[in-house]
Amino acid sequence: MREVEDLEVTALNSQVEIELGGTSAFHDNHPEEPKKMKATISPFVLTFNNLTYSLNRRKDITLPSILGRKDSKLINTLSKKKVLLNDISGEAREGEILAILGPSGSGKSTLIDALANRISKESLEGSVTINGEALDSGVLKMISAYVMQDDLLFPMLTVEETLLFSAEFRLPRSLSKTKKMERVQAVIDELGLRNAAKTLIGDEGYRGISGGERRRVSIGVDIIHDPILLFLDEATSGLDSSCAFMVVKVLQRIAQTGRIVIMSVHQPSSRVVSLIDHLIFLSQGETVYYGSATNLSLYLSEFGHPVPENEDTIEFMLDLYRELEGIPDGTKNIVQFSKSWRKVYENRPFSSDYSKGLGLSLKEVIHASVARGKLIHGDVDNVTQTSATSKFANPFWVEIIVLVKRSLTNSKRMPKHLMLQVGSIVIVGSMLASVFWRLDKKAGGVEERIGFFVFIVTTIFFSSTDVLAVFLQDRYIFMRETAYNAYRRSSYVLYHSIIVIPTLFILSILLASLTFSSVGLDGGYSGFLFYFFAIFASFWAGNSLVSLVSGLVSQVMLGYIVIMPAIGIFLLFSGFFIHRDSLPSYWIWFHYISVLKYPYQVMLLNEFDKPDMCLVKGTAEPTMSCLMTGLDIVRKQDATDLSKWSCLWIALAMGVLYRILFYISLVFGSKNKRK
Repeated sequence: MREVEDLEVTALNSQVEIELGGTSAFHDNHPEEPKKMKATISPFVLTFNNLTYSLNRRKDITLPSILGRKDSKLINTLSKKKVLLNDISGEAREGEILAILGPSGSGKSTLIDALANRISKESLEGSVTINGEALDSGVLKMISAYVMQDDLLFPMLTVEETLLFSAEFRLPRSLSKTKKMERVQAVIDELGLRNAAKTLIGDEGYRGISGGERRRVSIGVDIIHDPILLFLDEATSGLDSSCAFMVVKVLQRIAQTGRIVIMSVHQPSSRVVSLIDHLIFLSQGETVYYGSATNLSLYLSEFGHPVPENEDTIEFMLDLYRELEGIPDGTKNIVQFSKSWRKVYENRPFSSDYSKGLGLSLKEVIHASVARGKLIHGDVDNVTQTSATSKFANPFWVEIIVLVKRSLTNSKRMPKHLMLQVGSIVIVGSMLASVFWRLDKKAGGVEERIGFFVFIVTTIFFSSTDVLAVFLQDRYIFMRETAYNAYRRSSYVLYHSIIVIPTLFILSILLASLTFSSVGLDGGYSGFLFYFFAIFASFWAGNSLVSLVSGLVSQVMLGYIVIMPAIGIFLLFSGFFIHRDSLPSYWIWFHYISVLKYPYQVMLLNEFDKPDMCLVKGTAEPTMSCLMTGLDIVRKQDATDLSKWSCLWIALAMGVLYRILFYISLVFGSKNKRK
């Protein structure tokens, strides 16, 4: 017995030495040996026991009969639980692929989320451990990656650039640029993307890489830091059989280089199944099969439903699901049979030495990960304690620089959006200049100037909504990247604020130049400068308001439904349609939170708040008196509560406030966790 234990320890040490010495090289030289060794011993094992997750829902309400029938009763609304996962257990070992299969609604994505800690602990029952130790959320984010079903990538970056920017985020600043590029090139080769390395990602409007290559790039983005655990939701969704096989083949290579791969698959082909080590079939949140792919036919035969000759086993199993779901207790029978069959045929006990990692503690797992090049940075003790200093790979200012650089690289290859913005501002500015050409300073001209001020401010706010779709698409990428600590939310908000300032400056100077002299506004150079600041403050506040809405909603149409009425209400209370002193007392607060009030009032004060401005002169002799001064217009418009400088600073500050609220919305709205 002692000799057997010594042999196991020797094999374990050999395995760790192989991993520390560079798994990829070993795999290339001896493709069969790693697989054979991992079948004997496995240092990293993810074990999940009795996972149960349910949602509360309401029963339909039965109202008492309004016709007075004697048998009518009032039934209270009762809470009913919908079970999404019911007592799911299993394990996934290093070097293997564990696939979760089942029809739509069977609980595949829910189980992936449960294993990846994307369900709150209060709602999820059961345990998920690695080598027998519970995983803290912070540690799990460092040693794992989650590949979402949708490929959310910047279309105008090449494959190499996409992976390099991911490396900039996920790898520590202490690592040289050369080392990061070496890691990128290694991932490109690992994913089989060498021929597409210099090709743009592309989208619906730009031709780029294929769907299978895009999926592999999405995987590469999330494995650039060489995680121990890799979760994939619907890894082959939307791909043809050839591309799906290529993707899973890549995942097999990834697993064999020392990782645990867990993925959900909807309806894999027989070729894909041949690459998978173990399967979990789910039906209505329950396990109907857990074991190796090779034993599935035997399992079905033992259950009394042998697979017909020349028929695909997986398709037959899926068809059997649907048949059993239509039979009373049909799924219950196969669930019970699965439990008994597993004890007899599957030698994978969940409390065995495998689930305990053969003595390797969680700290030792992470230490081995660091030593063999996995890029968990910082001291291992701090990592296992989820120290805040080791939560992110880089300081926030590095994250901002990388975010700005990536955005500029993507934007410079698609200047159409900026050109359309510039073109629309030129058209709007020219139309305003022609309509309000050289307004006089008489009573009629004064009213037209005031109308021009409110119209240009409102136009600026409405024109800011055109970037809502861009913001929402960018936000989805943000949610994917921040889910596993690529960068801080605060860094994203600061970058988001910095990157728009040059564009807003260009649009503001164009609009101010086209309209100031053409309309005949007063004040000379200083008046033009302040007029420009008022337009810039309008663009800044409008852009910030759109950012806030993009953080609160998830769909473009819903965003427009929210922001359009909001701008209309702000305009109503701006002081143009109804003056401040005429508002009901219970609405006066809305006047002061109206973001349109302040840039409008800046323009108004910049034009008329001049003691020596005489707009209407009297006819009395010998000295003609001034019947209407600029100050009279200011008082008539109830714009005496604040100075123009105060209004300007408040407009800019409200833009900052919206950015802060945008950050808060991201903090609470992008946790990527189910309740």
